[in-house]
Amino acid sequence: MLTHEELAMLQAIRASGSLSKAAAQLGKAPSTISHAARQLETRCDALLFDRRRYRLALTPAGKLLAEEAERLLSDMGRLNTRVRQIASGWEDRLHIVTDELLEFQTLVPLIADFDKLKSGVGLRITHEVLGGTWGALMETRADLVIGATNEPPAIPRLQWFELGVMDWVFAVGSRHPLASVAEPLERERILEYRAAVVADTSRMSSARTYGVQGGQEQLAVPSMAAKIAVQRAGLAVGWLPRHRVSSLISSGELVEKKTADPREPNTLYVGWRGEHVGKALDWWVERLREPRLRKRLVDGWDVR
Repeated sequence: MLTHEELAMLQAIRASGSLSKAAAQLGKAPSTISHAARQLETRCDALLFDRRRYRLALTPAGKLLAEEAERLLSDMGRLNTRVRQIASGWEDRLHIVTDELLEFQTLVPLIADFDKLKSGVGLRITHEVLGGTWGALMETRADLVIGATNEPPAIPRLQWFELGVMDWVFAVGSRHPLASVAEPLERERILEYRAAVVADTSRMSSARTYGVQGGQEQLAVPSMAAKIAVQRAGLAVGWLPRHRVSSLISSGELVEKKTADPREPNTLYVGWRGEHVGKALDWWVERLREPRLRKRLVDGWDVR
């Protein structure tokens, strides 16, 4: 392993092409640099410096040594920083899973605030659907879940609080046949048309979908935004978060329809495992308790 002084010498010689210039750059006598260079070659049992030309250069072996040593020292520097980070109570990384019901852009200001802490904690944010959100926490694929639906399951040392309540609206595109049908819509009439669904990402056999009648044809889409898009285009029907489509309903692009079997609102939750608490998780949990932030996450930004 090279010392910092030896690496600095290699870099100075590579940049200047001269022992005397490298010595001046490092504040040492040329003879000291020359002696250190020969000692390094002896230790490595390899010719590291090409002295045959007017301009001193590193041999291919010397270049490889300089590049790899620089990378290793950089890695060591990052490792030392991470060790100090962990010792001071910050996690190495934090994996956050949000439910697909939430709009990612509502989290962007929160991520920006977290970055200002300069904690060094790496963030990984992914999303799941329905049971997959709680499942990520249960299977230790997440440190924190935001917007999970259904009541919290039995998870060792689980801690949680309610994020808010999401209301739903049954909506169809303005040109869809159901748009002009008298209300309330009966179950049998809805069954005649394809439903757009964002499928449960749970790895359990009980994975499911929301708001779909038994035997109804389905169009599976990858996200809530995609579900809104296909219903807006009249390609399918289904339940949508009211706050995310209110402007589309106001503009007439989507038509709200009363149904004979209304859908109950969903309570959304924030959850984490108590045995894995660090400063980063503490910070996120406390911020997520703020009423204004909880409202923004549940209500989202309207789609146009």
